[in-house]
Amino acid sequence: MDDWVELRTGVRPTPPPAVRRSTRSVLDPETRPSGAEPDPSVTFGPRGRAVANHLLEVHGHHRAEIDHVRDVVGQVRAGVAAIGAARSAVNDMAVRANSWTLGGICQAQCLALTQHHTMETGQVFPHLVAEQPDLAPVVERLDAEHHLIHGVLEELDAALVHLVQHPADLDPLEAALDLLEDTLLSHFAYEERELVAPLARHGFFLDQV
Repeated sequence: MDDWVELRTGVRPTPPPAVRRSTRSVLDPETRPSGAEPDPSVTFGPRGRAVANHLLEVHGHHRAEIDHVRDVVGQVRAGVAAIGAARSAVNDMAVRANSWTLGGICQAQCLALTQHHTMETGQVFPHLVAEQPDLAPVVERLDAEHHLIHGVLEELDAALVHLVQHPADLDPLEAALDLLEDTLLSHFAYEERELVAPLARHGFFLDQV
């Protein structure tokens, strides 16, 4: 589907990740429904392309945030590895401070994702289905995946609690980040593949395009 999307809209959906980090998966990509290509008479103008590109920009921001969180985790792990017995107390304080900083970053990311999905589910999706009823199965799947993503975010929150209680144990947090990254990148790619053309045609809201 993404071939005709790029050809007709001029907007290239981001491909799904080639490599998975986690051994777990909460998604079922093989059963995802797809929307039909619109009639050849349907055209996509510059304003529509700009609207569709905004979705990619929002997703790009979230992808960058995930990279940032992972980078911070790596820095924390490097600090933990450098702890020496003679300065254990001081380094424990540094680890605790880094952990709280990391927690703030992760929580900000979780909040931003929740707000993004709430806006889509509550406003954008109903508008698109009203304008293009054949999108209903796609929108239902996207909404269902949002709920699954929120479950993964809850796992990340639990991993942060574990980190506060066990500052030297980053394994649960890294595992939660692996699952979150796999899930989000797959979901974003699917959402872009299916919604770039409808957004370029109908906008995020009535009369935007």
